[in-house]
Amino acid sequence: MRTIGLFEAKQKLSELVERASEGERIGITRRGKLAAVIAPAHDDIGVKEAFAQIDRIRRSLKPLPKGTTIKDLIEEGRR
Repeated sequence: MRTIGLFEAKQKLSELVERASEGERIGITRRGKLAAVIAPAHDDIGVKEAFAQIDRIRRSLKPLPKGTTIKDLIEEGRR
């Protein structure tokens, strides 16, 4: 997702809405922090498509190193 500052977004609102209607999601930041997202109105997908997207993402991920578990990664993230 591409982000754009609030001031620039106000200047280019028509362009951003057009891009969103074509399927792009655009984040709007205020003082460097994500404040809003402009997304396509047809963003509602069915359950089958949602699971298909999750499956595509899962298949694109690298496998865990041998001997590493998800629990190990969670614990590492808590440190």
